Amino acid sequence: MEPQQIKSILNRIRGVKVTVYGDFCLDAYWIMNPDGSEVSVETGLRAEAVDRHYYSLGGASNIVHNLSVLQPAEIRVIGVVGDDIFGRELMMQLEQLGVNTEYLLVQQESFLTYTFVKRYVQDQEQPRIDFGFVNGRSPETDRLLLVGLRSALASSDVVIFNQQVPGSIPNDSFIEKANALFVEFQDKIVLFDSRHYGKRFRNVYRKANDIEAARLCRVDAGKDDVITLADVQGYARQLYDQSRKPLFITRGPRGILTVDREGIHHAPGVQLLKKLDPVGAGDTTLSALALCLGAGIDPPNAARFANLAAAVTVQKLFQTGTASPKEILVIGENADYIYQPELAEDIRQARYVTDTEIELCCNLESMPIGRIKHALFDHDGTISTLRQGWEAIMEPVMIRAILGDVYERADETLYHKVRNRVRDYIDKSTGIQTIVQMQALVELVRELGIVPADQILDAPGYKQIFNEALMQMVRRRIDKLKKGQLDVMDFTIKGAVAFLHTLRERGVRLYLASGTDHADVVEEAKVLGYADLFDGGIYGSVGDVARDSKKLVIESILHDNQLGGSELVVFGDGPVELRPCRRAGGLAVGIASDEIRRHGLHPEKRTRLIKAGAHLICPDFSESGSLHNLLFERD
Repeated sequence: MEPQQIKSILNRIRGVKVTVYGDFCLDAYWIMNPDGSEVSVETGLRAEAVDRHYYSLGGASNIVHNLSVLQPAEIRVIGVVGDDIFGRELMMQLEQLGVNTEYLLVQQESFLTYTFVKRYVQDQEQPRIDFGFVNGRSPETDRLLLVGLRSALASSDVVIFNQQVPGSIPNDSFIEKANALFVEFQDKIVLFDSRHYGKRFRNVYRKANDIEAARLCRVDAGKDDVITLADVQGYARQLYDQSRKPLFITRGPRGILTVDREGIHHAPGVQLLKKLDPVGAGDTTLSALALCLGAGIDPPNAARFANLAAAVTVQKLFQTGTASPKEILVIGENADYIYQPELAEDIRQARYVTDTEIELCCNLESMPIGRIKHALFDHDGTISTLRQGWEAIMEPVMIRAILGDVYERADETLYHKVRNRVRDYIDKSTGIQTIVQMQALVELVRELGIVPADQILDAPGYKQIFNEALMQMVRRRIDKLKKGQLDVMDFTIKGAVAFLHTLRERGVRLYLASGTDHADVVEEAKVLGYADLFDGGIYGSVGDVARDSKKLVIESILHDNQLGGSELVVFGDGPVELRPCRRAGGLAVGIASDEIRRHGLHPEKRTRLIKAGAHLICPDFSESGSLHNLLFERD
């Protein structure tokens, strides 16, 4: 989704009038002191101690919060709270948002405000304390809710009907009368999202996750089941045929599947490297979808916009977050979309060029092949293996940076907690610029809070420490090359150098781009004997993130040579070079090689590269003849 399109949607949203019916909840966050409090004189038990506590809008309340951040013309709410301290806090927060609470009813008896107390001990969530799970709604409360619903259907552009708490619609008569209203106002957009009553409402637009969609189709799906794309599409068609109204099925990191009268559409997920918290992401998705629909945006683009909004929210920890217009624009400008997650995560689906190990990730007819004039290569892991094993060097550097002075005396629990976070980040960030990884390290050091603030280095400082350790290994390997103890074949991917010569002989202009410091990548290419082949230039890091991007190199190649995207091929073993190639319309070839053996498939690399948009996956360049024929067969 282009930035201009996002801006247009945000502007149109400002004119929307929206109403939310639902379970209005309050989320209470209690951050506990792990040491506890004093021992009670009366009971002899140690009391628990709260270091800090705060309260945020949850359930339908959080949907309202998400709506308010996107600044529609009007927000009205329909629901019930109890006559208690949590209800008063919830009402106050909604009124501070400028929400019309005329139909947020206070039931005096038999109703506690839905409140979820989430206790955390050292970042680990403890069992919740819940209020309101034995609530009942009086006939008078239901009557007034239906009056509010009729008013909303008559005057709002879109109505969100949301249900999250078990047993929160206790009276069958309410469901029957609500359905009658939806028939009466059948041209009105009612976006319905229910955890427990999905089968009992009709004549609505639906939002459901893939598990809920399966259950709506009477399939016994568990919360941990993996629902295949084919199955989701089948459920989507079945549910759409029942209502003939648009349907949105959320699939977590795999994006959103939409069905409308035009057919089935896919909004891809967004690759995110930070620690994520999915709490509230569904509310963000629902609110963004509703506002788009109320503004007249077609369902597929509503889903794409909502997907970006949810990608903002999941990066906000320990809160039911929201997505502001600015945040949505920022993530939309350079969103790392996830391509073909089913294929990436299941090698059994792989299809190959006949009699080769070259995997076709797309239909051959849809690939931009046959017009290639320029080729960009990543260096480390694609051609060179001089830096193979960098992960084993970065890991202790990061762990030491996070633990600081307590590194030697940290207990095993803390050490393994930090090590696991570091390994997870390194795995996710493989292929991006070192300086960006070091920026993430700075964030990790601050987040975990072990090192005093005045001792935390900046990203270049941590990068220098890593580079010094890494270059010791690289220099030892170069020294062995120069002494003749090892040769070029010991430090290059099988067939890579020969393939470079083949492309040059064909007249293809070659470029080398690396996240490694520029002087080092030039030196290493010279040592390995192929620097002169890159007549288009060698690009390395100059210490400025804004200037180091491989995306900029690709854009420069296309602009300076007045190329169409199909005239460029990019070879790489990391997402950072394949994603911008795919966006620009070029041919993205993933080199998923085992760097230790220097040939053969590395399955985890394959997964990453397909998600990054690879058209082809090669385990190495040993089948260069077949690869060459494939790339140029339309000439």
